[in-house]
Amino acid sequence: MATIEELKQDLHIQANLAGKDLRFATTWGIFSPREIDSGTDLFLKYLEIKEDEVALDIGCGYGPIGLAIAANAPKGQVHMVDKDFVAVDYSNKNAKLNNLANAQAYLSNGLSAVPKDIQFTTVVSNIPAKVGKEMLSIMLHDVHKQLAPGGQFVVVTINGLRQYMKRNFMEVFGNYDKVKQGKDYTISRCVKES
Repeated sequence: MATIEELKQDLHIQANLAGKDLRFATTWGIFSPREIDSGTDLFLKYLEIKEDEVALDIGCGYGPIGLAIAANAPKGQVHMVDKDFVAVDYSNKNAKLNNLANAQAYLSNGLSAVPKDIQFTTVVSNIPAKVGKEMLSIMLHDVHKQLAPGGQFVVVTINGLRQYMKRNFMEVFGNYDKVKQGKDYTISRCVKES
């Protein structure tokens, strides 16, 4: 059994995400601290990233999705937000660890603290199953407002939320694309029509 002092040490993950070798420091108490979760892994295999992406990662955790985008978008910028200060702290630590100056994390409940003048080309989220329909509704409308015309909103959810996401994407964006459905997770995408 590990001692309390050992448990307080950072955990370390090395992974190839979206074709880039990245390193992450993590800790107990944030989502999937021992390994990149299978939803994130599946998501990054199917996400298309342009080199000048202006991206937002909602609920970034310690940063695997946002930093994989930043690594593939050297001419772009990535905003990573989370409502957990420990997650934000580790996302910023991991941006430094991977020399990704084009990524920054900050506290925000959904898009509440995201500067309103930014138009994103891509917004992503590994949506937790327990997010709640009210928060999801706020998030969808806020994302729609801040997506550039032609911009994409891509999410990974447990399969049980697939139909719910389809209904909500259709309602707010008027389109829905099931990018990939795996054993446990579904990747859903919609586009802000110009």
